[in-house]
Amino acid sequence: MSAKILVVDDDPEIREAISLILEANGYKVVTAQDGIDGLNTLKEGKPDLMILDLLMPRLDGFGVCKELKDPRWSKYAHIPIIILSSVREDASRRRYELETGVQLDVDDYVEKPIEHTVLLDRIGKVLKKAGKA
Repeated sequence: MSAKILVVDDDPEIREAISLILEANGYKVVTAQDGIDGLNTLKEGKPDLMILDLLMPRLDGFGVCKELKDPRWSKYAHIPIIILSSVREDASRRRYELETGVQLDVDDYVEKPIEHTVLLDRIGKVLKKAGKA
């Protein structure tokens, strides 16, 4: 059984590029264009992993991570998250901690522009750790 991956990014070219890479490597892919769509797709699609951009309109990746801390989302709390962003990791983590008072609790962080082999390697490791590979 191949893992289902939710790609949440406001850039259609990035969504398409990641989808093509993942599908070529046997993954099922669902996409969302912002955090609100991402949360809805999370409920409907029940993915094994989420790749999440931080900077998006309507609801950004920080907001999605914050929302997933809410007890109403507890049944989705086990879904691993890989942040994919052009924002440097340390800057993102600091901003999230300042805004929420808690650490950014994600499984991995990949900075754009992304090398597809690095992304596939990270996805494989996170899915294995989560028992989904």
